[in-house]
Amino acid sequence: MTPPATIGVLGGGQLGRYAVLAATVMGYRTVVLDPDQSAPAGVVAGEHLVAAYDDPDAVAALASSCDVVTTEFENPPATTLEILAGRVRVAPGAAAVAVAQDRIAEKDFLVGHDFPVGPYDVLAGDRASERVTGPAVVKTARLGYDGKGQRRIASRSERAAAHAELGAVDCVVEALLDLRLELSVLVARTSDGRLATWPVAENVHVDGVLDLTVVPARIGDALAADAVALAAGVAEVLDYVGVLAVELFVVAGADGADRLLVNELAPRPHNSGHWTLDASRTSQFEQQVRAVTDAPLGPTEMTAPASAMVNLLGDRWFGSSGDGRREPRWSLVLGEPAAKLHLYGKAEPRPGRKMGHLTVIADDQAAAIELALGVRSAL
Repeated sequence: MTPPATIGVLGGGQLGRYAVLAATVMGYRTVVLDPDQSAPAGVVAGEHLVAAYDDPDAVAALASSCDVVTTEFENPPATTLEILAGRVRVAPGAAAVAVAQDRIAEKDFLVGHDFPVGPYDVLAGDRASERVTGPAVVKTARLGYDGKGQRRIASRSERAAAHAELGAVDCVVEALLDLRLELSVLVARTSDGRLATWPVAENVHVDGVLDLTVVPARIGDALAADAVALAAGVAEVLDYVGVLAVELFVVAGADGADRLLVNELAPRPHNSGHWTLDASRTSQFEQQVRAVTDAPLGPTEMTAPASAMVNLLGDRWFGSSGDGRREPRWSLVLGEPAAKLHLYGKAEPRPGRKMGHLTVIADDQAAAIELALGVRSAL
């Protein structure tokens, strides 16, 4: 599928925005379906269908005008994907997205295919279990992200109250682990099984939201190879098409050696892959376009020894003085030769909302981290 074929995108957030921009540069036409008239992807797309994701007329229009439809978030309505799949190529497929958009289905998939996961329980009707007794996180099976839909508990005795606070919907209970590191691996895969991966990323989260990514991860070559192989194996078993992010935990095994566990899957480009826009020969968004159209996959080597990415949340528009909204001092980023500023075009900053990110390159990971955090702090 080559230009000027038309690519449809379900969802209009920043991930869709970058995918649309990459597709446009490559010569593809683009159509975005998102109910928000000012959605970041919609304003740069060739056409923006402003309608609900399950609007029959909009879904029909998307199917009739596109050669392939992809998603930029993990929670499009299953019925919409099924309707689209009956009329147009959908990548990733509905079955793969269904696994990643439900934590119970995701755990079942991983365990059923012998991928390592941490201890967990299920709170869902007759599937309720009580193997996790210590500190844990109760997470809604669906719709939770960036720390939303979650409650930390100190012991099993607090489980019922946390479950009630979350609306008594289906949940998983994940044991809190003694983490050494959090990692992610991006895998791109075409429908005929061609694969490409990027260097392993090391991530730091604050309040459940990604705060910092540094690449390459500060781990040994053997563990990095194991992480890539594990992520590629997940993509293969899922028969995944597109860019998939596999989030991993590094914990101590019984022998004290590092051990990898799969945390979550994201069936789309990922926040921890934003560094690829500035420090990889092929960004995750260009690769998404290539993968869903079955074009040749691009090279994924880094163009600098190290890179770090930090998120810019809406809190930075308000500061700590309480004197109202103000624009951060972007000149400090724009004046730093090793830094790149990315703003997503969202009109209204809110605390906790991802408004943009900045990426830096450096000669090593420590220098990249120091520069990224220093520039952001100065804003």
